[in-house]
Amino acid sequence: MRITLNGDPYDLAETLTISQLLATLDIDPRGVAVEHNLNIVKRVGFDSTQVRSGDQVEIVNLVGGG
Repeated sequence: MRITLNGDPYDLAETLTISQLLATLDIDPRGVAVEHNLNIVKRVGFDSTQVRSGDQVEIVNLVGGG
C-alpha cells in the first residue's frame, strides 16, 4: 500500500498504527509531532490511529532551544 509521507510517496507492506510506523522508521515518538490526513495526532493516539493506503502523514522533529 502507498501513503504520502512528508510529501513523498512511501510504500508499506500493511496497515500500521502511527506508533508502528514511527518504529519502522526508527523515530523516537517522544521527539516528534505527527499530522495524519491534516489532523494533528496527540501522542496518546499514536497506538490507535491507523495509517491506511492513500493516507497523508507528516512527521516533524521537535527542536528545543532559545
